[in-house]
Amino acid sequence: MSIDLSLDRIQRLYRFIQPYARPTIHIAGTNGKGSVSALTSSILAAAGLRVGRFNSPHLVSIYDCIYVNNREVSQQTYHSSRDEVERIARDKLIEVSSFEMLVLTALLIFERADVEIVVMEVGMGGRLDATNVIPDEVVMLSALTAVDLDHQAFLGNTVAEITKEKASIARRGKPFVLGPQNHPEVAEVARKVVREVGGDFFSASAALQVPLNDRIHPELPGSQFQPPSPRPIELDIPCFGTRANALLPLHGSHQLDNVGLSALIISIAVDHPSCSSLRLRDRVTTEAIARGIANVSWPGRLSFHSIHSNLRDPTSSRFLVLADGAHNPASSTTLSSYITEYCNSLAPSNATITLTYILSLSHSPPKTPLQTLSPLLPPSLSPQLTVKVRVAVLRFTPPEGMPWVKSVPPSVLHSVVQSLCPKAELWSGDDDNTHDLPAALQWAASSPDPQLVVVAGSLYLAADFYRVLRAEI
Repeated sequence: MSIDLSLDRIQRLYRFIQPYARPTIHIAGTNGKGSVSALTSSILAAAGLRVGRFNSPHLVSIYDCIYVNNREVSQQTYHSSRDEVERIARDKLIEVSSFEMLVLTALLIFERADVEIVVMEVGMGGRLDATNVIPDEVVMLSALTAVDLDHQAFLGNTVAEITKEKASIARRGKPFVLGPQNHPEVAEVARKVVREVGGDFFSASAALQVPLNDRIHPELPGSQFQPPSPRPIELDIPCFGTRANALLPLHGSHQLDNVGLSALIISIAVDHPSCSSLRLRDRVTTEAIARGIANVSWPGRLSFHSIHSNLRDPTSSRFLVLADGAHNPASSTTLSSYITEYCNSLAPSNATITLTYILSLSHSPPKTPLQTLSPLLPPSLSPQLTVKVRVAVLRFTPPEGMPWVKSVPPSVLHSVVQSLCPKAELWSGDDDNTHDLPAALQWAASSPDPQLVVVAGSLYLAADFYRVLRAEI
């Protein structure tokens, strides 16, 4: 079944499965909702709660959509619940999409695990997303991360229209928390939606600031790029009337917005009358917030990894890979800004830097490859640096259970990259092959110069990279 945003099918089937009663934090957004989900669940787990977390799409396998107590759900647990939901669907003659089946499986797993709280990321949009099947009474609060243009074919052609869809996860009498935004119309539209629903509107402050010297990365030792260290941050925690100091391991200035939003979500969950059943004030502390932030892991989002230059030789030298799921113009702009900051602060003046991009994109009109890649290519680094650009384009492996997801042919990407960055050295995968990433990595490793390799353009390509990394380990 292709994408058909509707709650009709899932609501019919939901009536026949075990009722879902877990207190839930529901998070929508275009960019950042996964990071905020990971941060929020990590903080709650650090406070000693039994936490369930649902994210989509999956990264390496379908099982990593669903976490219980910071652990990916086991295959046995997953299939036990999924088999039951599928059996009920067959018995009741109700056909649902693969994503709707996944959501109902997750709800059943969380219920059977008796978790104390669930952090649930919306799949697409909000109003008609399958996750919005959860009953009003279980929603503790809703949150909205940065909204931008994406999935216009399903959500609307303007940021305002998309905001209306996403903000419609708001519930009567429950808090709705808006994160920092790049488009001023988001706040106006979201506030109106929440007011009409009868929710309680809150807005996070602008991005946190860190001292400049905390943003500088270690200098380049010899010929090796190095991953940056976690950075110290200071957070307002309104429910305690104090601030918390923490080390944030997630990279990029946008993560300051995300961690600030997560801290406000936690603070409201502690203080708001609609969230009082969990008595979070007795369990959440500033120390737990700091521990949760320090412990967070969110792979495929500005994530640094070291990989062998010869995938078949564990004694070969290593090079640094930055894996990021940037897949739309806004997230590509974020990735580009981070690469600029990283390289400018890392390299001495008059240095030569080689940037090697390995790129694959989903076919998702009206979004075009040119729109997604324009913020990345050519890179905008300090004029004091000499930059050599190399680009590999390829297909990604089709994601499990998502037959509608198609990658853009490498031949198309090749033409786009050539138009954006005519001097780039190019490598193209086969239009008919979805398993070219190992070859692309081997090509990337052939450069004799110090380089940063960037795997980006789609979370599905990042997933392919993690499969290669796991096989290597």
